[in-house]
This record gives sequence, structure tokens and C-alpha cells, in this order.
Amino acid sequence: MQIVENKVLVVSTKQPHLITEVIPKSKVINRDKDDYEVAVHWGLTEAQALTSLKFPAPSPMSRDYKWTGKLKPFSHQKETANFLTLNQKALCLSQAGTGKTASVIWAADYLMKMGKVKRVLVVCPLSIMKSAWQEDLFKFAMHRSCAVAHGSATARSKVIKSGAEFVIINYDGLEVVKQEIMDGGFDLVVADEATALKNPMTRRWKMFKAVSASSPWLWLLTGTPAAQSPVDAFGLAKLVNPSMASMYFGQFRDKVMYKLSQFTWAPRPDSKEIVHQALQPAIRFEKKDCLDLPEVMHVDRHVPLTAQQKKYYEALRTSMRVSAAGETITAVNAAVKLNKLLQISCGSVYDDTSGVIEFDVSNRINVVLEVIEEASNKVLIFVPFTHTIELLQKTLDKHKITNAVLSGSVSLNKRSEAVKAFQETPDPRVLIIQPQAAAHGLTLTAADTIIWYAPVTSVETYLQANARNDRPGQRNPMTVVHITGSEVETKIYSMLRSKVSNHTKLVDLYRNEIDS
Repeated sequence: MQIVENKVLVVSTKQPHLITEVIPKSKVINRDKDDYEVAVHWGLTEAQALTSLKFPAPSPMSRDYKWTGKLKPFSHQKETANFLTLNQKALCLSQAGTGKTASVIWAADYLMKMGKVKRVLVVCPLSIMKSAWQEDLFKFAMHRSCAVAHGSATARSKVIKSGAEFVIINYDGLEVVKQEIMDGGFDLVVADEATALKNPMTRRWKMFKAVSASSPWLWLLTGTPAAQSPVDAFGLAKLVNPSMASMYFGQFRDKVMYKLSQFTWAPRPDSKEIVHQALQPAIRFEKKDCLDLPEVMHVDRHVPLTAQQKKYYEALRTSMRVSAAGETITAVNAAVKLNKLLQISCGSVYDDTSGVIEFDVSNRINVVLEVIEEASNKVLIFVPFTHTIELLQKTLDKHKITNAVLSGSVSLNKRSEAVKAFQETPDPRVLIIQPQAAAHGLTLTAADTIIWYAPVTSVETYLQANARNDRPGQRNPMTVVHITGSEVETKIYSMLRSKVSNHTKLVDLYRNEIDS
């Protein structure tokens, strides 16, 4: 396909009528035996029509769009945005950390400018509504209005009816305001971390299908469409690929799996090819292919404290405020007391008799599971507190995620065995590590994703822990995920990333926390 004078596309084909009958602004301009050349006006409507006819047309976005925002797009982000503008129903399967959110924002903004889209509904996990989508909209399209639909049914309804151009809502919030969404005039629905929709038998999938059915545009984002099994792709394909509409789950399972026993199935040799065809149209970039990406991406995932955590967190702050009156605060006791707040955020706290009080920490655990599922390679999870490590390991075992622990209570021989297995064999997929046990020189390059379950207060410990997979032998760009549920955690992560090690900063942070 040729572009002439930045205005016309010249398409070579043996069946010119397929184009001329569908696109008014087109005509045959040349014929050489059975091959024809068709000139087509290069506009968005014409490029979309050519794409639907299986002619690989470029999007005029590449010619017309002024990339908005504070940051310049990487080349793969431009290609992704261009692809999305040509496909009303599509999947973006790029790995986590490749900047899918920005690509979607730019593509949606362009469609808005072209009059194709008026409102966008973003459906995503609770933890990234603000820390990813709301913040990225401010970075890349600050001229667009944006609102987060969260809280009570009344609060959500008010946001949806506000007329905001971008509305962000979590998956489990859809049912609360189903009718308001369906009446909200959303032309484009975006589902981020769309593995949440892999099973069409669930209430969540059926609810999403209902609220998105009337929207002409639907984009699903996930880096792991079939992470655990080829059948995981079925729910996504049913939403995007019309050819899947009449297929039942059992039929799809029989195409991609074969039965070993009553309860055991295994992938067929051609299952990857079948899944690939089912998940079309789609675009995918891996981090190793994105040469212009920074080597380490930092991502914040906000996790609200549960009601139980909030209650005890505030009670502890009140107690600290009382004890701080007339007390000389040093860096040492500031760190100790901040750690108490961090322990509550993590799910367990040690009382004055060395006993352990456990809290409902389901929100944080669910986000950890989400990040693991989205990761394409192995994962390191840094957890500062011993009892929290035990809670997390039980959860991973329950979800059949192979794991091992490196902590002070694990012998050096067992640690060495775990590291060797992690580096050289498929299992364990996850290492749960107490940061102080991530010794200098330890190499864990089989992982390219680090999850900080909670921050530490030592810059040196933080940097040394992150260096476990940022070292020779690492073949993939890395992602560091900070999980934060409280203001003190957010501030500590900021200090750590800025390499602020001044002890007075720790004291100031403690004072601010108890005075706020």
C-alpha cells in the first residue's frame, strides 16, 4: 500500500469491487492483467473500512494527531494507538509495563477530536483507578474531563451522570450502577487487566457484557490472555471476536485441550495457534522488544485499607499522638512507630506481649494476585514482616501459585536451593523475600517483576533488594510495583525512589503522620 501526497492510499488487489462498493471515496486508477490499483481517500473512515476488509491500512492519526501531554510517546505506543483507532473491537496484549494506558488515552482522544467518540468508560481493578488511569489521564490528556465512580451507589451514579468524558469504575462496581451506565452514552468501553473477564460463566463477565453491549467501541487490555490455560482466552474472544459468538465453552475447550482423565486436561499441540486466531484483532509488544523503554518501570498500585484496618490504623495514630506529647522523637523510635502503622497496612501487628493480631487484608492480597497474573515472567515479592510472609505464602498455596521463601528463619542451605530452583527450573514462580535477607550478590534474574508488598524505611535495603534482578543476566526490562494503602506508605516510597536517607526526614514523616 502506498501513500500519495499524504492524501491518498493506493491499494493493489485482484478484487477492486470489494473496495469500491464499500468506500465511496475510491476508484480504480490502474490495471495490469488481473491486478488492479485502487485509489482511496486517506481519512479515518476509509482507513477503518480498509482494515475491516483485511487491507492493512495506516491510520491517519499518524499524520494528523498532535500527541498531547507531558511525555512524548514511544514508537510502540504510537503504533498501538494507531492500531486501536482502526479497530472498534480489539485487544491490546502488550506486556505489563509497556505503557498501554497512555496508548489508549491518545487513541481515545484522537477519536474524540474526529467526532467518533464522545464518552469513554474505563473498567479496571480498584487498585489502578486513581494510581494508573486518573493520573495518566492528567499526564497525557489533561484537557479532557475525568471522574472516578467509586463509593456509594448515589456517588457512582452522580459521577456517571456528570458528563465527564472519561469515567473510571472498578469491575465489581458495574452492577451497582448498571442502568446509569447503559444510559450514559458511552461510545467506547475499555477493560483493563481484562483477565478478570476470562470466564463467561461468571456474574462479572455477564454484567460487563450487558453494560458494554450498546457501545460500538470495545478495547480489552491484558498482557496475559491465557496465562494458566488456553481456555482462559474464551471469555475475551467472546467479547471481541464475532466469530466466537455462537461457540459454547465446551466446544472451545475441546478445540484447544484434550482430556487426560475425568478432571485433568492438557493443551493440544495447536492450541496457541487457535487462541491466536480467536483473539483477533490484537496487537502485542513485549518489554524486550520496546528498545526505547526505560530499563526499570516503577508502578504504584493503590489499595484501600479494609474497614478493620482503618479502625486500628486510626486508633494507633491517636495513641502515638498522645505519647508524642513532650517526647523527644529520634529517628530510631520514629522508624519503630512508623513500622507499627506499616504492619497494620500489611495485615498483622505485634502487640506488647509479642503476640500477633491479624487483620482483614483481602484488598492487598487481591492486588498481589492481579500483578502476579499479569506478569509474563517470574516474580519477586518483598515483604518486611515475618508473620505477613506466612499469611502471603498460605494465600499463594491456596491459589496453586508455586512459591518459596527467603527470610531470616530459613536456613542458608534451603535458601540456596530455592534460588537455584528459581533461576534454573519452572518452579517456583514466585519468591517471597524478607528484604534484609536479599543479600549483596544474590542474583534473581529469572524474575522481571518486583512487588513491594509494603515499603521498608532503609534506602540501602530498598536499593539492594531491587538490584537482585537488575544485574548482568537480566534479559528483560523490569517493573517495580509499589503497593500502597496509606499516605505514610506513599510518602516512604517517594523517599526511597528519591534515595532520601536523611534520618531527619524520617522524623518529619512521623510528625506529619501523627499531626495530620
